Amino acid sequence: MAEKTKRKLEDLSVDEFLKSGFDSLDESESEDEAPDLDNGTKASVFQDKNLKRKGKASEHKDQLSKLKDSDPEFYRFLQDNDQTLLNFNDTDSSDDDEEEKYHQLPSELEDASSGEEVEEKKDKKSAKKATKVTAKMIEKWKTELKKEFNARLLRDITQAFKAAVATTKGDKDIECRYIVDDSSVFNALILFCLKNMHGALNKLLNFKPPDKETKKLILPSSSPRWQKNQLDVKMYLSGLVQLLSSLTQSTVITAVLRHTNQLVPYFLCVPKQARHLLKQLIKQWSTGEETVRVLAFLAINKICRQKQNIFLNPVLKQMYIAYVQNCKFTSPNTLPVINFMQRTMAEMYSLDTQVSYQHGFIYIRQLAIHLRNAMNMKKKETYQSVYNWQYIHCLHLWCRVLSTIYPSEVLEPLIYPLCQVIIGCIKLVPISRYYPLRLHCVRALILLSSSTKTFVPVLPFLLEILQQEDFNKKPGRMSIKPINFAVILKLSKTNLQEKAFKDGLIEQLYDLILEYFHTQASTIGFPELALPTIIQLKAFLKECKVANYCKQIRQLLEKVQENCSHITSRRQKAAFGVADTTAVVTEEGTPLTRYYSQWKKLREREIQLEISGKERMEDLNLPEIKRKKIQEKNEDKKEFKGLFESDSDSDSGELMQMRKADDSDDEGLKDLLDMSGDDDDDASEGEEDSDGNEEAEAKAAGSKCKAPKQVSSMELQELAEGDEDMVEDLELSDQD
Repeated sequence: MAEKTKRKLEDLSVDEFLKSGFDSLDESESEDEAPDLDNGTKASVFQDKNLKRKGKASEHKDQLSKLKDSDPEFYRFLQDNDQTLLNFNDTDSSDDDEEEKYHQLPSELEDASSGEEVEEKKDKKSAKKATKVTAKMIEKWKTELKKEFNARLLRDITQAFKAAVATTKGDKDIECRYIVDDSSVFNALILFCLKNMHGALNKLLNFKPPDKETKKLILPSSSPRWQKNQLDVKMYLSGLVQLLSSLTQSTVITAVLRHTNQLVPYFLCVPKQARHLLKQLIKQWSTGEETVRVLAFLAINKICRQKQNIFLNPVLKQMYIAYVQNCKFTSPNTLPVINFMQRTMAEMYSLDTQVSYQHGFIYIRQLAIHLRNAMNMKKKETYQSVYNWQYIHCLHLWCRVLSTIYPSEVLEPLIYPLCQVIIGCIKLVPISRYYPLRLHCVRALILLSSSTKTFVPVLPFLLEILQQEDFNKKPGRMSIKPINFAVILKLSKTNLQEKAFKDGLIEQLYDLILEYFHTQASTIGFPELALPTIIQLKAFLKECKVANYCKQIRQLLEKVQENCSHITSRRQKAAFGVADTTAVVTEEGTPLTRYYSQWKKLREREIQLEISGKERMEDLNLPEIKRKKIQEKNEDKKEFKGLFESDSDSDSGELMQMRKADDSDDEGLKDLLDMSGDDDDDASEGEEDSDGNEEAEAKAAGSKCKAPKQVSSMELQELAEGDEDMVEDLELSDQD
């Protein structure tokens, strides 16, 4: 029989075999008596088997009922111990359980589009429920607001404001009672809220902001009506933060920030919304325009000043990160922004010196680690991790912070490690290409030394430049455009060959030496401090042959010597000891301090002109230069031969030889040397007036540092006539 069943399975196709099912191979069919059945007969057999199973169960139940009569004691035992054995169903429960395990197909299949239709119906229902905001509704709210502002009106306005803000982000899934789909209605609603919501909320909660005289903090949450209107106020504040994050126009951002500053007490009552607001404020503080930055900082300062324990620490971290990210590139336009960020961060750090010490210790240590890696590894990558704008601006920031918070016993231990990091940065790569970076570091040390009354040996780093650089060497290139040392860290090889490099370097040394001596001008040990500098400046004057450089250095030397004699004379008459550092200070100051105050005003004016850049060059009316003939110039040189001992004579002689050689070979070069095709006689005509207009040309160049004292026009003309080097420089720059 088994062979017959096997043969039948081989004859069946795959589909027929699957239709027949595996249940056909039952134990009963393995016996010899099992007949060969077709599919229909098999289905009837399975039904008969289920009926038989149900019949056996009913028979078993009858036997248990008979057991009550035949053996009552055993039946009573089953009732006491196992009721489930007596009370069972006559149906086959196991089969029902197995059927329940499997998924039952639905009677009708739904279309795929039916789900979308259901969602569309829901959207239509929600759209029917939402009310469209109109200009009449806003006018109605304005009139009701003047009469009485209640909770119902607050709910309507906040819901409408939420719907309006949702349109800025494109959020259509937000459930709102109102819909704003018109730009004019949107503008009217936002303007209405910015003007009226602050006063309306104060009126609703009976909240009066504290006066400036009373330092006690009073929040709107103290009002008995706060709990009833809390959700609506939160909704409005959240919408305000979302609106601030989506705006791009500075004028609108300014209006929203002014409104936000008014609602700072309400933000303090809801910490979650306050954290979201601070995140947006820090973004505006670091990237916005001038007015936006100021308003954002005022709001940050208000919040952190009132809730220092909650917000100050995370806000300082976020502000420092934003500061570093925005200091990656420096230009004349971004430099005022960076200075603003430094000053405002210093004010934020002054709120809590304990928190400031923790931040300062961590970040100064991080700067020191970068410097140590660069000094040990000596690779280009490690040098670049130190010699970049972010590193230099971080050094300036911490110098500014320690200078602003001084005196502070908590932050005073950070002064020494910060000075060591800055000095190590100067000594890392002490070559001429990184002179601008050295000057930035020296300026940071001067700020730290003057504000914290800490002596820092700054002069050796400046005098070293006078020793290393050869200022008598003839420049390889001539350039009219000056080098702005305030916005560069590294000089190129072509910059080192330009005359503008040495001119700017002398001016920077003049500025920094004068500024440092101004910080120490009133100290009793000033003559001893200035002695090495005086010796070095005198040696420079003996070696240097360029009149312009010697004039500036000689003027600086005279002022330093004058201050030394003043301190020495007062020291001889004094009856105080050396340790008394304040006894030598007088109200009228020293000669150097008075000179510095006048020079500082002129220098700040020049820096502003440098920042203005192209606009200043366009607006400035440059005077015309009258040229005189070469014969007159040569006659003047013969007559005043002793005045022209600088290298300008050799420069002019070489220039004339070059012109003669090139006249026969290259007509194009002749035209270039003769100023766009002018005759040789006209090329050097009227150069005496070029020096007479020195002040106008210095303003046009934007980098020349004038003598601080005011010079009359006659004196300026006399100086110009005796300074032939300026004449030669002008001639070469015209050819370039």
